[in-house]
Formats: sequence, C-alpha cells, structure tokens
Amino acid sequence: MPVSGVAQVAEDGSRRTITPESAMEIQWALGADIAMAFDHVVPGQASRELAEEGLERTLRWLDRCKRRHAELTAGEKPSAVSHQPSEPDDAADGRRPTADGSVQTLWPIIQGGTHDDLRQRSVEGILERGPWTGIAIGGLSVGEPKPVMHRVLERLNPALPTDVPRYLMGVGFPDDLLEGIARGVDLFDCVAATRNGRHGSAWTSTGKVNIRAAPHRLSAAPLDAGCDCETCQRFSRGYLRHLFMAEEMLGLRLVSIHNIRFLIRLGEQARVAILEGRFDRFRQDWLERYHPRGTP
Repeated sequence: MPVSGVAQVAEDGSRRTITPESAMEIQWALGADIAMAFDHVVPGQASRELAEEGLERTLRWLDRCKRRHAELTAGEKPSAVSHQPSEPDDAADGRRPTADGSVQTLWPIIQGGTHDDLRQRSVEGILERGPWTGIAIGGLSVGEPKPVMHRVLERLNPALPTDVPRYLMGVGFPDDLLEGIARGVDLFDCVAATRNGRHGSAWTSTGKVNIRAAPHRLSAAPLDAGCDCETCQRFSRGYLRHLFMAEEMLGLRLVSIHNIRFLIRLGEQARVAILEGRFDRFRQDWLERYHPRGTP
C-alpha cells in the first residue's frame, strides 16, 4: 500500500503523522506566501529503485496537496489546524486569504535522485498537473558529489518552463549559487549562511575566514573590505574574534548577518552581470578569487 504520510516523534515522545493534507493546512495557517508540496527525498547515493519510489510517491502526494490547497483557497476551513482564523476577509478575486490576508500559491518539487530519466519523468508528471507559478528542484546537495548535482541541473534546464521561477531547495553556499545560476536556477535557500556564521566561518570575496583564528586577534580590518553589511561597517575582525572567544552570542549573530548579506549581494552582482551579458566571465573570475588555488 502507498504510504499516506510520515510519522514523526515529537519532543514529548509522542508520535505525530504529517500527511500531504496536514502539510498544506500547516503552511496555510502560518500564512506562507508559497506552500511547498509534500515530497519524498532520497539520499544522494540512492539506488534507482529507491529514487523511483520517491518520485512516484511525490507525484501521488502532489495530487493530494493540490486538491487540499484548492479547498483551502476556495474557503474551506482546515480540519486539523487550530490557529486558523475563523472569519477572514475575502480576497478581491473571491478566494480566501491566508492568516495575513494574502492569497497563497503552491509549488511542486522535482524528485528522482541523480537519475536523469527519473528527473525527466518527474518534470513531465508535474507539468501534466500544472500550470504552476514556480517549480522547485529537490533532492540535491544530500550527499551526491558536486559535479553530479551540476549534471542534474544541466539536464533539467531545457525541460523546465522558462516563464516561471526555478527554486533549488537546500543549496546555499556562495559557489553553489553561481553554479546554480549558470544552470538556470532563480531561487535558493539553505541554513549554511547562519550555520557557518554560528561557528565563526565567514564568507568573503577572497574565500572563507575562520574568525576564531589567532591572526585576527589584533586585526582592525573588517571581515570583508568590500562588504556593506552592518557587521563589516561597524566591527573589526579583532572584536569579532573576542566575541567568539568570550562565547558571547553577539559574535554568532554578527557573522551570520554578514554571511546572509554576502549571499544577497552575490545574487545582486550576478543579476547585473547577466543583464550586461558578462555572467560567464564574472562567474569564472569570482570563483578564482574565492578559491585562490583555482576553481575546483
């Protein structure tokens, strides 16, 4: 029998089941602008059999997500979420808004592991169930080598619509952004910026900086001289190192702020380079600076 949901163990030890329907209701209650379909992610080295199973289950779950999301949009109250407002105002087009008054959209997620034909089948199944306002690419950066991730993106590129955003899920290191953009990706998300920041690893235009390292102890220089973030404009490397060595939470926050701004600025620079027709050169030069020994 097909799996109808995923069981999770809560903090109190009790078991909770998340289904495609409850996933839609939770995201609706939270007021998300974009609800992501419920999907089955397989490891990066998953066999073809396991990847195919995840792909087919994801498509079945997409049907259920789409049906429940349509019900919520039409005005039907969630059955399993207690925080949904009981009398929200109607949207201008007659659809029921989320908790914050906006009308939510639903995006499907491409699966299929590292198998190109399965990825193609996933795209075809998703497009048959469309139209969509955006499409996500899931199941990458989960253990497969970077060149394999790049190959999957390259093979997907011509199969995807060009008039809606493409969202690469769970990928967010600086070089990954440029490699993804080069292969047609528009949106990214990842915990890497803040996870690295919490451990004192800062991204700069010339590579990573470990702010805990002793050479920064008396440095008056900013993390990145070319950065316009609040951290670089106001605090020195020496002070940031002091915060980390003193186990002061402010240090974690400041480096995280820098890393987030670093990614946003990188995206802004890539956009300008694309519009000016020089993205390939920009990407190559940037990667050579970021990896001083050469692009990996």
